[in-house]
Amino acid sequence: MHTKITGTGCYIPKVIQTNNDFLDHKFHNSDGSEIVGDSKIVIDKFVAITGIEERRYVEENKVTSQIAYEAAKQAIKASGIDAETLDYIIVAHNYGDIKHGTIQSDTVPSLASRVKHLLKIENPYCVAYDMMFGCPGWIESIIQAHAFIKSSMAKKCLVIGAETLSRVVDPHDRDSMIYSDGAGACIVEASEEDDKGIIAHKSASFTYDEVKYLFFGGTYDSESPSKTQYIKMYGRKIYNFALTHVPDAMKACLDESGYNIQDIKKILIHQANEKMDEAIVERFYKLYNQDMPKDVMPMTIHKLGNSSVATVPTLLDMILNDKVEGHQINEGDVVIFASVGAGMNINAIVYKF
Repeated sequence: MHTKITGTGCYIPKVIQTNNDFLDHKFHNSDGSEIVGDSKIVIDKFVAITGIEERRYVEENKVTSQIAYEAAKQAIKASGIDAETLDYIIVAHNYGDIKHGTIQSDTVPSLASRVKHLLKIENPYCVAYDMMFGCPGWIESIIQAHAFIKSSMAKKCLVIGAETLSRVVDPHDRDSMIYSDGAGACIVEASEEDDKGIIAHKSASFTYDEVKYLFFGGTYDSESPSKTQYIKMYGRKIYNFALTHVPDAMKACLDESGYNIQDIKKILIHQANEKMDEAIVERFYKLYNQDMPKDVMPMTIHKLGNSSVATVPTLLDMILNDKVEGHQINEGDVVIFASVGAGMNINAIVYKF
């Protein structure tokens, strides 16, 4: 029994936040000192490293579970299944529902339960739960759905990655420009096709020295009385960690699959940082004494930013619907999904379409 993706969907928010919208921000260093000088210089350096020119934020009247539902509807329609036949709904996220203008995360009931409610699914044996695994959460949820299918615990699962990071960013932190909002979803089903679907997977958690490379912390504005906590990261440590460990995990996954490096048509990697992603994939190919092919790594980060768990499923849906210029996935193509994020967690999947 194999696990196949039979339908995809995504929700891309309509609010566009350009880099020019940050020109009036007063950025601070982590020690609280103000970064003196022209904000445009800060932004230009940011673009050169991350590749992000604009990002998407959710509308004020929406929360994470609602955009997860919007992506789920598309995936269910694309797959042609009856939602009542779903065995599991797994929603990957990190911060729950946070209403506009508030600071409190709401995770009870689970976002997966809220999505099931919005879908009006009556079947009580459709089990809904959340996955909190940092940015690799959607890929890890696919791996869990695969395990359910392989063990005959499920035949059909809805897997969603959704996040509204715009609600948890510190406006005085340069890193706030990285983050965005969005949702991506897919239906995975049991299949008897021998050579298609999930071929191999690999996951790892590094929690000794690395556990707080991404964390929740106070504003960098030392004069602010606010006690609000925001998403924070040690960018250089994450960069070095990713370059050290992600290529190895991808290689271990590919070697287990039985395919060769020349068989890989696309690598759908978490849209974290353009330069970092390029360096990861280049190092991956160097492990096989190969040069990185020109069009192997499609990117959406330039216009969509980093929406955490939503980046990979959104990228997949856009490619399958011919919305990423110059990139296609055809029947028979072997693709790698890969991600890295808070935990620190890493995972990869080799998948044949």
